[in-house]
Amino acid sequence: MSPFSSASRLRRIAISALLLASCALGGCSSIDRLSQIGEQPKLSAIDNPTTQPGYKPVQMPMPKPEVASYNPNSLWRNGSRAFFKDQRARQVGDLLTVSVNITDKANIENDTSRSRTNKEDSGITNFIGAQTITQANKILPGRILTADSTSSSEGKGSVERKEALQTNVAAVVTQVLPNGNLVVEGKQEIRVNFEIRELIVAGIVRPEDIQSDNTIDSTKIAQARIAYGGRGQITDVQQPRYGQQVMDVLLPF
Repeated sequence: MSPFSSASRLRRIAISALLLASCALGGCSSIDRLSQIGEQPKLSAIDNPTTQPGYKPVQMPMPKPEVASYNPNSLWRNGSRAFFKDQRARQVGDLLTVSVNITDKANIENDTSRSRTNKEDSGITNFIGAQTITQANKILPGRILTADSTSSSEGKGSVERKEALQTNVAAVVTQVLPNGNLVVEGKQEIRVNFEIRELIVAGIVRPEDIQSDNTIDSTKIAQARIAYGGRGQITDVQQPRYGQQVMDVLLPF
C-alpha cells in the first residue's frame, strides 16, 4: 500500500470523524450547512401546521354549548352579528390578516446597599482581689472571649429594553374551540440574497375582535406566540461557534 493511499484514507477518516462530532454537537446542522455552501438558503415547504411535529391542539376551559334559537317569524338568529353572511374568518381553513404592532419599552434600575459591624469583648480583669495574689494572674485568663465581625454588601442592577416591530402576516384558522374562539397560526418567509427573514404568529382570537376587513391586531391575540428572526449567512456569522457555546455552558468561571 502506497503512503499516498494511506494518507488519503486517514484524511477521509479525519473528515468523517469531524462531521460526526459536528453532527453530535449541532444536531447535524453542520452537514446541512456544508451541503448548501455557495447556494441560497432554501425556503420551507408549505405544510399543514396540524401535521407538524410537536403540534398540540389547544385546550382551554369552555362554557356549556348553547343551542341556537330563533324568534317566531324572524329571519334573525339570536346572537347573530349581521343579516348577510359574515365574510370574516370563522372556520378551519379560513384566512385572516394579523397586524403585528409591538412597541415595548422598559427601564428598571435597582440599587441596594447594606452594612453591619459587630464586636463582642468579655473577660476577667479583677476577680476577688486577684491583683493582690501573686500567682492569680497566671491562673485566671485576662480575656475569655473576643470576637469582631464586619459585613457589607452592595448590589446594583439595571434593565433597559426597547423593542419595536410593525408588520402584517396572513394566518390560517387551524382549530375552532367549543366556545367559538379561533386558534390561528401564520408563517411568513422572505429571502433577500442569502438571508431569510422569518415571522411566525400563533394564538387564540375572538371572532368579535376580527374587524370588518378581516384583520386583527396582535394585541387582541390571547396566548400569543410571535417569533421574528432569520437564518442565512449573516445570522450564521453572528452566532458563536459550537465549541464556544459548549465552553460557555461547561466552564464554571
